[in-house]
Formats: sequence, structure tokens, C-alpha cells
Amino acid sequence: MELYPAVDVQGGRVARSASPDPLAVARQFARDGARWVHFVDLDRALGTGDNRELAQRFLAGAGGGLLVQVGGALGTEVAIAEMLAWGASRVVIGTGAATDAALVARLLARHGADRLAVGIDARDGRLAARGSTTVVDLAPVELARRVQSLGARTVIYTDAARDGTLTGPDLVGARAIAALGLDVIVSGGVAWLADLRHAADAGLAGAIVGRALHERRFTLAEALACVAP
Repeated sequence: MELYPAVDVQGGRVARSASPDPLAVARQFARDGARWVHFVDLDRALGTGDNRELAQRFLAGAGGGLLVQVGGALGTEVAIAEMLAWGASRVVIGTGAATDAALVARLLARHGADRLAVGIDARDGRLAARGSTTVVDLAPVELARRVQSLGARTVIYTDAARDGTLTGPDLVGARAIAALGLDVIVSGGVAWLADLRHAADAGLAGAIVGRALHERRFTLAEALACVAP
């Protein structure tokens, strides 16, 4: 299972971290052994602004062979192409955009399934895009089936009610999507190494970890050792 330490940026600095510099955080993750980092512009995701110039500098300067997965409610062809052009290894199509089958099909045809993931954010068993109070009457697994039929292979599954709460990820929901044959990266709620072990035991492709790392509940080295085959 792949580990994705998170760099969530809000107001130009790393949210919930003692270090305000996103590039410094990413470089430390690389020194500690991470292969990937998950970068999210929370201001864009929450509709309160954006950190576009910072994102460009981050993608240009992460370095150290670090692969960068970019999320944050990205929902237009222009925004997604921009992130890929700046150096993102993979971009997450936001949940709101993922419900547009024609858009998803165009993005997959243009960029390929390896460079895109589909974000599926849920609350109480229904779609609920981050930054929106609107709940869509569609089950996460049904959206997963739809995007899979279009050629998507990777899903980032987040229980929005657990995101940042340290209450454990929704492994039941993640497993239901993985059972379709998709690579599922679970996000939201990871608090302890046991959460990562359970995700790995569930056969998930990856886990995103943010607050637990920044609060030093465990080290990145410990987390990487925990998910190693």
C-alpha cells in the first residue's frame, strides 16, 4: 500500500503543521522516505480563494524524486491541465466534476488514467463534495461504477465527516469501491498506525495521512514501515 503524506495549504501556509512552508514540509517528507505527497489547496477546495502561485512553485520545487498528487476540488479541464503541465504526477478530479460523465471521458482521453484519479467525497452514504453543503442523492459506489466504465482506475475516497477528525477512515466504504476492481486511496480520519494496518489489510491501494503526522502521533518512517509489504 502506498502512503500519501498530505500537504494541505490554507492562506499560503501548511494547515495544522508547525512548519508554515509547504516546500520545506514536502522536502522533509522526501528525506524521510516518502515516494508521494498529496497536495491540496484548501482555499480553492472551500471556495475561499486560491494558492495558485504557491501550487506552481510547489510543483516546480518539491524535488528529490517526489511524486505529487494534487487535489482540491479541481473541476475544469483548464485547471487540471495546468496542474499537470506544472509537474503534477497525478491530479484528482473533484467530486462535483466527476459526476459529469462527458467531462471525465474527455479528461481521461486527453491525459490517461495513470495521471488522473477521481475524488469521491461522501457524507452519510451520499456524495458530498468538499466545500459544498449540497448532498447528491447518489451512493459513492455508484459514482465509482460510472467512472470505471469511462476508463478511470484510481479513486480517492473520503468520508467528509471524518476528514481531519482523527476518528479513523471509512474502510467499509473504501472496500466497497475497491471490490469493483478500482485502486482506492482512502482519506479522512487516519489517527493511528493501526488505521494504516487495517487499510493495508483491506487491500486498499493507498492512504492519505495529514493531521496525525503533523501532530506527531507517529512518524512518517513508522507509517511507511507499517504499510510496507
